[in-house]
Amino acid sequence: MSKKGLLGQLIQSFCCLPGVGAKTAQRMVFYLLQRDRQGARRLAESLLLAIDNINYCPQCRTLTEDNLCSICADSGRDPGLVCIVENSADVWVVEQTAVFKGLYFVLHGRLSPLDGIGPDELGLDLLRRQLSSGLIKELILATNSTVEGEATAFFIGELARKHQVKASRIAHGVPMGGELEFIDSGTLSHAFNDRKVF
Repeated sequence: MSKKGLLGQLIQSFCCLPGVGAKTAQRMVFYLLQRDRQGARRLAESLLLAIDNINYCPQCRTLTEDNLCSICADSGRDPGLVCIVENSADVWVVEQTAVFKGLYFVLHGRLSPLDGIGPDELGLDLLRRQLSSGLIKELILATNSTVEGEATAFFIGELARKHQVKASRIAHGVPMGGELEFIDSGTLSHAFNDRKVF
C-alpha cells in the first residue's frame, strides 16, 4: 500500500503529536476512518475552530478564546500572587488542585541555551514590566524539576529580587525530573502549601 496520498498525509500529520509515532498514528487514523467518521469530523471541526479562535492572554500568556483569560479577568483572584509555569497545560493542572487563588505567568518553555531559548523567548520582558508595576508581591516558581526548570526558576528568582518581590519555589513533593502535567493533584497541593523562599 502506498504511503502517499491523503491517507499517508493524514498519518504523517498525526505524528506531529508528542509521543505519537508512525504506528500509533496509523492506528488512530484507521480507527477514525473505519469506525468513527463522526468523531473524526468533530475532531477536525473542533481543531479548526480552536486554531482560528484561541490565542494567548496578553497578561498571563495562557491559551484563551477571550481577549483576557477567565483567570486574569476574575476580580476574586489575588493580583499580588503570581505563579510562574512553563506551559498552559501546567495552568490547568494547578487549577485542578483548587488551592492557588492568584494569577499566572506562562513561559512557554524554559531556559535552554543549547536550544537557543533565552529570556527573550520566554516573554520575560513582559514579566519585568509586571514586576515594575509594584502590584506583584510574590512570585511562586512552579517550573519543572529538571535542570533547565531549576535554572529558569533561579533566573526568575534573581529578577524578582531586583524588583524587591518575594520569590518562592514550590516544595519538592514534585519528583525531580517530573513534569507538572503528569503530577497528581494531591502531590501538587502539598507542594504548593509547603513552598519555600527561593
